[in-house]
Amino acid sequence: MAEPVPAPGEEGAAECAGRGWWGGGLRWSAEPVLLLCTLALGLEEPLCTQYLWHRLGEGGGAQNGTPPAAEAGAGCTNQSQGSGGAQEQELEALVARWNLYLNLSGFLVGLFAVTLLGPWSDSVGRRSALTLPALGMTLEAGIFLVVMYGQWPVGYLLVGRIVAGLSGDYNLVLAASFAYAADITTAPTRTFRVAVLEACLGLAGMAASLAGGPWLRAQGYVAPFWMVFGTSLAATAYAAFILHESVAQPQPAKLLTTRHYRAVARLYVGPARKKLVLFTLAFFFVVTVHFGTRGLLVLFELGSPLCWGPEMVGLGSAASYLTFLSSLAALRLLQKWMPEAWVAELGLLSNVSGLVVLSMAMTTTLMFTGYGLLFLSMTVTPILRAKLSRLVDETEQGALFSAVACVEGLCSLGATGVFTALYPATLPFMKGFPFLFGAILLLLPAAIIGWIQIQDSKPEYRHFTDVAEPSPGPTDSGSTVAENGSETSSTR
Repeated sequence: MAEPVPAPGEEGAAECAGRGWWGGGLRWSAEPVLLLCTLALGLEEPLCTQYLWHRLGEGGGAQNGTPPAAEAGAGCTNQSQGSGGAQEQELEALVARWNLYLNLSGFLVGLFAVTLLGPWSDSVGRRSALTLPALGMTLEAGIFLVVMYGQWPVGYLLVGRIVAGLSGDYNLVLAASFAYAADITTAPTRTFRVAVLEACLGLAGMAASLAGGPWLRAQGYVAPFWMVFGTSLAATAYAAFILHESVAQPQPAKLLTTRHYRAVARLYVGPARKKLVLFTLAFFFVVTVHFGTRGLLVLFELGSPLCWGPEMVGLGSAASYLTFLSSLAALRLLQKWMPEAWVAELGLLSNVSGLVVLSMAMTTTLMFTGYGLLFLSMTVTPILRAKLSRLVDETEQGALFSAVACVEGLCSLGATGVFTALYPATLPFMKGFPFLFGAILLLLPAAIIGWIQIQDSKPEYRHFTDVAEPSPGPTDSGSTVAENGSETSSTR
């Protein structure tokens, strides 16, 4: 099958993206940066939660980075498989609050950095927008190592989060990576390329989860955090010295100006504002539930009645990340048979059913059954990202994905605030209630996506969501987004 011809204005970006540094056919794309940064984050998040669990639970134990419970092999502080005493509940609430502090500190700083650096990359290029956050994550890991080596108070971890936030943090890595994908693809091929990027998240996260638990048990917290430092540094080096620029004609641009913030705001007052707002709202609910439930899984597994140790926590995290790969395969297959909107609806159904089972999981078998039911859950976000990307001009992809990154930051903040507050409040009567609450919330994006798809399929309702779709390339007329809002078979 012949390669799709780029739309007008895309030829330069597609050509330079495929050339590589040495003029050959190698494609030095953004996937390695995303893989390395996700690997670092996948190692860091559960390790940080478990470090807080043991450090706060043992009154500053964890000497030399070794978890006090490493020899016992259980997550429960009372070593009782199912008593779940008041002391354990108090510790769970304390760790949840510290997770809130860490997320909040990074979000408040990163919110301004992402909306500044994302639109800036539309002019200067994506390499800078990928190098800066990777460097910030490297410095954050270095600060975490200093805290662990020196047994400093856990409050110093906030310094690392603020440093990462100033550079845009992981959200800017996501924004720049997806904008990079939009630069080098045409509208019809964008959904699958975005899904490939999301699969990279799952692949790196699964590798981190499988390695993190056994490594923690064998060598404590310090050695895995050196891996976090090393992978972040490698991502920085790749973005700075190897990654080829995807913006066709980078131009110098002033960084500290309100023009970048106005570029983001203009997206939501343009002709595509109705669909942008609705799809962004759906994206908000989906990602909020993902962040909120994923952030509680380690705590849920460490406590009774599961009482998982580091290895089981790693296996559980790997199972959750495996949904990225299964969703990629399912998306590729289902796109041949139905519009993307209905694929997203199937993904939401998978997510709801999995969360309902997780909310009632009292055994390891039931816990992994819930993970299995989530096998389509990650088809939703790449579809929403691609639909949002098609609604704006090719020169506004950085601004769009920085806005999406801000929404993800708000999701992280909202999820941390709501779910971490809900978790200790509902422990006395239903430990898994936050998962059930997340399943209920997912009914809202299901309604939004279904409503848009139904209205777009009826010509008499087109005025509710009518927007200008991206113009096809010279030879793409058979593979563009259909006028009624659903894709033709050739786009999939």
